[in-house]
Amino acid sequence: MVVYEMSETNWKENAYITHLWVADVQSGRAFQLTRGNKSSDNAAWSPDGRWIAFLTEREAPSAEKKEKEEAKPDARQIWLISPLGGEAWMLTRHGAKIDSFRWSEDGKRIGFTAPVAETKAAKDRKEKYSEYEVFEEDYDQNQLWTIDVADGAEAKQVTTDAKINVGSFAWSPDGSKIAFTGAANPMLAFGGSADIYLVDLAHDNAVRKIVALDGPDTSPRFSPDGSQLVFTTSLAQPYYFYANDHIATVRVDGAAATKPADITDLSSSFDEDTSVIDWAPEGIYFTALQKTNSHLFRLDPRTKTVARVTAPDTFSIGAVSFSRDFKTMAYTAGTATSIPEVFVGQKKLTDINAQLKDFTLGTVELVSWTSKDGATIEGVLHKPANFDPQKKYPLFVVIHGGPTGVSRPLLAPANRYYPIEQFLARGALVLEPNYRGSAGYGEKFRALNVRNLGVGDMWDVMSGIDSLIAKGMVDPNKLGAMGWSQGGYISAFLTTNTDRFKAISVGAGISDWMTYYANTDITPFTRQYLHATPWEDADVYAKTSPITNIRNAKTPTLIQHGDKDKRVPPPNAFELYRGLRDVGVPARLILYNGFGHPITKPKSNRAVLQHNLDWFDHYVFGDPIAKESPLRGTGAGE
Repeated sequence: MVVYEMSETNWKENAYITHLWVADVQSGRAFQLTRGNKSSDNAAWSPDGRWIAFLTEREAPSAEKKEKEEAKPDARQIWLISPLGGEAWMLTRHGAKIDSFRWSEDGKRIGFTAPVAETKAAKDRKEKYSEYEVFEEDYDQNQLWTIDVADGAEAKQVTTDAKINVGSFAWSPDGSKIAFTGAANPMLAFGGSADIYLVDLAHDNAVRKIVALDGPDTSPRFSPDGSQLVFTTSLAQPYYFYANDHIATVRVDGAAATKPADITDLSSSFDEDTSVIDWAPEGIYFTALQKTNSHLFRLDPRTKTVARVTAPDTFSIGAVSFSRDFKTMAYTAGTATSIPEVFVGQKKLTDINAQLKDFTLGTVELVSWTSKDGATIEGVLHKPANFDPQKKYPLFVVIHGGPTGVSRPLLAPANRYYPIEQFLARGALVLEPNYRGSAGYGEKFRALNVRNLGVGDMWDVMSGIDSLIAKGMVDPNKLGAMGWSQGGYISAFLTTNTDRFKAISVGAGISDWMTYYANTDITPFTRQYLHATPWEDADVYAKTSPITNIRNAKTPTLIQHGDKDKRVPPPNAFELYRGLRDVGVPARLILYNGFGHPITKPKSNRAVLQHNLDWFDHYVFGDPIAKESPLRGTGAGE
């Protein structure tokens, strides 16, 4: 049997609700396992297959409540349910939200990470002074806990060091130890402090650091015999944001590794970031991008050789799960004509694509071109279903974020920000460029925009447009560009550095790297890509900031931003908007209330899509902005 998650839109609750489904591999029969208005996710089988554990915020039935131990109703807890159906039951009643969990190898215990319940000191401070935040000092530290499954007794706290925030973790095969990632705090700006620790459950939960290299060391897994750990490391590289991570091992019984020579680097010959799945008797399994494809690989820790497991070359694997003997694998995979389905071997267990049978969708293909400096750039080109090679089409450029994101030639009609299929239906082409810095093309390619952000990115976008114009398929007088996050930044850079577009949309984008550096929750990003702070090198910050050339802007620009965004804080949006208006460029700033960097609720996602559709319909296709368009404010003119 395979358990998997399916998400649907609940418009009444204005939420994306995720529930668990189970499919029988032999018969192919599938059924929904959980229901209700609260999502259920993070499903994990017990080792004997009797139970599925999962996380949810639902409340326990009254008969199960324990007045002294009951968790807050809105706190995510671990629940168990039989794969054969029946009522789920609440295992944990922890006084705070549970972040993650893992079964022990014998199935008798579950380990989980969560903060401690709100302390008396915190309650007293709130009561006396109301709520406030000491910046970069007020946060909840995840600790490690275990709970016995059979009796559902009160969970036992395993780690107690308030200076360590526990992240990913793994049980040893014999259940006597847990290896975990520990960082200074949960904030992204401090991710480089992550090291690997080992806690000995058989000896009073004694904790010792086992890997302490500079930069992040994360995601530990035990070898089958429990003598070694495999983990992901930056190998103390100073610019780890765009450098390859490495798969490495260290002995459990050795001294703490404090320099790269103390560990065994297994993946130095593999030129891409990796995601370790598990350590099997036949080797270490991991997934990785290969340009726009994604594959499963097996690494032999003795010879350090890597073998690709999945085929053909154009394969795009998603989630991966092995049976306990590693002889059977369940996974998700999609293609250019199919959104992802669940498979076991070659057998497809789901039919998600049935919902698209009445839609006429465009086609997707991979294209490539040469950028200004000679770099080879790839991109995904979407064409209308009735594409005519003799016709010149409007072109919309949709730019991914990251910059270490990647656009792939897959059928993805669920884009929550940009209405690609609607653009195709209106008779336009859509290009998604994998500009320099994108994942999948190796470390050197990811470093091509270092100290050249925006500038080199613009070379890649504009050369891609020109290559399609040269092929005779694009009307050069009907161009639009849009993107979110880093894609929003590149869109803003286009706004102030070229006048070739009819309209641009900037989603959660950076307009001024100095403003960004001072406001963002991930300050190392700017220091790593620009190799300086603004106080050390103001020139490179000016060279790469869209706002520098604001007086050259001519393109009507829509700016979209979550008003609670900490990754790219709203001052970036205000600065670009005010600058554009001051120089007489049509601009509209829309703030989505209550949202951070992503927009996560369906009605607001519908607004983002509609705002973009109306904006480009007006400025590229020449349609009037309808009176009922959400682009219009309640008291504003056109």
